[in-house]
Amino acid sequence: MTQNAVRPTPASPTPPGGHLLEVRDLHVEFRTREGVARVINGVTYHLDAGETLAVLGESGSGKSVTAQAIMGILDTPPAHVRGGQILYQGRDLLTRSEEERRQVRGTEIAMIFQDALSALNPVFPVGWQIGESLRERAGLSRADARRRAVELMDLVRIPAAANRLGDYPHQFSGGMRQRVMIAMALALDPKVLIADEPTTALDVTVQAQIMDLLADLRRDLGMALILITHDLGVVAGVADRIAVMYAGRIVEHADVRSLYRAPAHPYTKGLLESIPRLDVRGRALSTIRGLPPNLMRIPSGCPFHPRCPYAQQVCVDEVPHDLVLGDGRTSACHFAQEVHDDPAG
Repeated sequence: MTQNAVRPTPASPTPPGGHLLEVRDLHVEFRTREGVARVINGVTYHLDAGETLAVLGESGSGKSVTAQAIMGILDTPPAHVRGGQILYQGRDLLTRSEEERRQVRGTEIAMIFQDALSALNPVFPVGWQIGESLRERAGLSRADARRRAVELMDLVRIPAAANRLGDYPHQFSGGMRQRVMIAMALALDPKVLIADEPTTALDVTVQAQIMDLLADLRRDLGMALILITHDLGVVAGVADRIAVMYAGRIVEHADVRSLYRAPAHPYTKGLLESIPRLDVRGRALSTIRGLPPNLMRIPSGCPFHPRCPYAQQVCVDEVPHDLVLGDGRTSACHFAQEVHDDPAG
């Protein structure tokens, strides 16, 4: 890294009595010709300065839509925020004007998208794309923006950064394109970074490198990180806490060690049991039966009950509330304690 490379910025202060970022009872629906899809159904989670929260779930669970709502980039229509709050440093982003939200995007909260090849413009060199926000929003000259782009590329460990400023996205590997996306997201020194499936379509070795890079950047720059993924295997060594989503709800929230040691929701338990293990051979992988629900026709009661081995009539009749199991751990399951204590888990 050059001598004048990007320096760590102090973690943004958490408001007294609050969190750096907090999503409260968020509801989002998509209105289509086929009907109304209730995509987010009361999501609540928080993020404190300097920590990593992993948001985990299958495709369609609402992970990315929640992130887009935080960023203020939902397509409206068809998306409509029906209720809730998104508090950043104590102020509700949903009540701010579009200009105010634009000021927050990039400078305070930034996002890395999962498909770097689609997110990058194929007709402009990567150095120009990294420097664009620095020229337009930070007021840097072209020469200064170019120098800062090199520093950012160094920061995300792109070899020979100064020689690659003029290269186009197609000239980079998938892992290097993702590093370019990370550099772009960091350009304006955000306090919160949202990484949406940052290791999609990368091989296992490159996945580990990207995850290590994000962990190091979070620590060195004092950022807070939201890591969106469907893969429990990639978050074990990175996240502080995990929020598990299903059918637009947080069904379990726990610190990483507690969740891996003893899940307290049948869905989380099923996800963990489906991970291949080196110490178990000659046995078929466990699966979660059935399919995720149609969000236009979410099942009554607990949305997971049609797929759940613990389900009883109460699961069909009543929506489960969050059961607090201690140390801030919660599970939205009528039988959370039984699942947690199940020796088979």
